[in-house]
Amino acid sequence: MTSMSSIWPLFDLRLETPRLELRPITDQDIPAAVAAAREGIHHAGKNLFSTPWTELPHDELGPNMARWYWRCRAECSPESWTLLLGIWHGGQFVGCQDVGAKDFAALRTVSTGSWLKQSVQGRGLGKEMRAAVVLWAFDWLGADIAESEAAAWNSASLGVSRSLGYEPNGTTCKAWGTKVETLQHVRLTPDKFNRPEWPLKVEGHESAAKFLKVT
Repeated sequence: MTSMSSIWPLFDLRLETPRLELRPITDQDIPAAVAAAREGIHHAGKNLFSTPWTELPHDELGPNMARWYWRCRAECSPESWTLLLGIWHGGQFVGCQDVGAKDFAALRTVSTGSWLKQSVQGRGLGKEMRAAVVLWAFDWLGADIAESEAAAWNSASLGVSRSLGYEPNGTTCKAWGTKVETLQHVRLTPDKFNRPEWPLKVEGHESAAKFLKVT
């Protein structure tokens, strides 16, 4: 019998840190992801995202999140891909770390974004999960550059970036819901990376890399 993993090998990817498990979100995981988001990700009026998806009404949030997960899978190709990795801490779904690339074969560059529910913020988990995908990108995928961005006022996200060795890479203005915000771009290379003391455990990399045609 043909398994889902043989059709979509990305589902077998696993990244493990001392406290976290990161793996692609499946349809079975979507209810847990929605429940975590509904618990709250940021304070009211302080939206962390240019698309204000967290401010949707309760009954619209779930369908919107599901559409996003399905869209990222549907549009995944070696030329352009975004992996949405669920974050499990103590067996509970607590957030999402995405990592993606366009024209990776030529540019060797990945970009990242993430969210954590408020009840687990302030424990260093955001740094740990970002470090995990950067380690995977540099050491397994062979990336030369990792990029990220955040609103200029988002000191928590930019603090994680600084602690890992990211350097400022210019600013832009971007529509942010109904407002305009200044966006701070940051950039990291392997020689500047403040590597964690712990090793990253990786499963399912070979089949995932083959599927993405990363060599």
